[in-house]
Amino acid sequence: MGKNKLQRFAEMKSFENVFQPTHNEVWETNYQLKGKWNKEVFKNNHPIVLEVGCGKGEYTVGLAKQFPNKNFIGIDIKGARIFCGAKEARDTGLTNVAFIRTYAELLQSIFEAEEIAEIWITFPDPQMKKVGKRLTGTRFLKLYSNLLSKDGIIHLKSDSNFLYEYTKYVIAENKLKVLVDTDDLYRSGKADEILSIRTYYEQQFLTRGIPIKYQKFMLEGKSEFVEPDVEIELDEYRSFGRERRIQ
Repeated sequence: MGKNKLQRFAEMKSFENVFQPTHNEVWETNYQLKGKWNKEVFKNNHPIVLEVGCGKGEYTVGLAKQFPNKNFIGIDIKGARIFCGAKEARDTGLTNVAFIRTYAELLQSIFEAEEIAEIWITFPDPQMKKVGKRLTGTRFLKLYSNLLSKDGIIHLKSDSNFLYEYTKYVIAENKLKVLVDTDDLYRSGKADEILSIRTYYEQQFLTRGIPIKYQKFMLEGKSEFVEPDVEIELDEYRSFGRERRIQ
């Protein structure tokens, strides 16, 4: 591990807006803050918005600046990435931001039923070969359904045509309510101030002329999901090692 990473990890331990549960605190047990994020962390009753796979936290922090009456939590397993968003939030005095360093698969150990109002998924690895790891796949939708309020919303913003098409099939197969669906966000006229927050990866893809896709949909309390039996054309560029595929 590089010296800079070690320094960041050491510094991040002092951040009051970063939570790093141990394996024993979340594996097959409930984290101590489950159901208590508003009361004990944010100290208010504002809606909680979760960014799954938040990376450097550009959306978590960007949304928090725009919506002081909502609370925002970014979750990612990469501590070096979380450091960037957590430090910006701390340095700019944002009190409605928190980050959790853990695996997304453990969400149910961390949040209570209906504790989350919205979920953002921004530029995840499309996982073309591993359906169980797709953040809009049925495995994760079942997780989200346990956390979202009945009128909760899911946002997907992606460069991947594969993931975009796959998610469309999942939505159609399960008859989910679609609020917005576009395969070219910045030419659709739908890119408002919220959607125009650009992550590190997004800027890279836009520079290379890759259209950005956006889907906004609801589960409406649905808890069981059917995986679509379809074949989807793979992306032309690599689906793994996102740092490596940006040349």
